[in-house]
Order: sequence, then structure tokens, then C-alpha cells
Amino acid sequence: MINTIVWVLQIVSAIIFLYSGICKSIFSEMKLITMGQTGVEGLHPAFIKFIGISEIAGSIALILPTAINMLPWLTPLSALCLALIMPFAAVIHYRKNEPRNVVTNVTLFIVCILISLAKTFS
Repeated sequence: MINTIVWVLQIVSAIIFLYSGICKSIFSEMKLITMGQTGVEGLHPAFIKFIGISEIAGSIALILPTAINMLPWLTPLSALCLALIMPFAAVIHYRKNEPRNVVTNVTLFIVCILISLAKTFS
């Protein structure tokens, strides 16, 4: 039962980070802001692309290593890395007075920490 819940969390998180990463990789700063990804405002375009590519890689690593049972330690590591960027994103959104985005960032932080712990100690 717990394993199923963790897999659901992995898949949902992977979809969220994959979507966000693809958007950051292909859209301009202004387009991202109009789409609601206001945290990129004022960042260098290359840094936005770097974040996007990192999110894509992290989303893949949330699923693939465990699914194919090859380097399964990458899954908890990627969940931890994705969790570590969430407090920074939450601070940016807090300063912009965007409580809904802060809640999203905190939720993703908690989910990623849970995935990391579950996969590390399973």
C-alpha cells in the first residue's frame, strides 16, 4: 500500500516538474510570467533554461531508475535535489505576495522529501 502511494507521488511530482521544466526550456521569460511562472522574473535567460533542464532531468530521475531497477539510488537523490530548490522558489513567491504559489512550493517540498525518505529506507 505504501509503495503504491509513493509511486503515485513520484508520478504526479514527475509530471509537475516535467511540465515546468519543458516550459522553462522553450518559452521566454515574458511568456512564462503570463503563464503564471512568475518566479523567473528578472532571472538571466540562461539560468531559466538551466532550471528547466534540471527540472526535466529530475522528473525523469524520479521515475526511471526505480522503474528499470538501474541505479535506483538516483530516485531519492533526485527527489532530494528537487526538494532543495522549493524553499528558494517559495521565498521568491512570498516576496511577490503569491500565497498560492508558496503553498504549491511547500507542498512539493514535503512530497519530494517523503519520496526521498521512502525510497531511501524501503
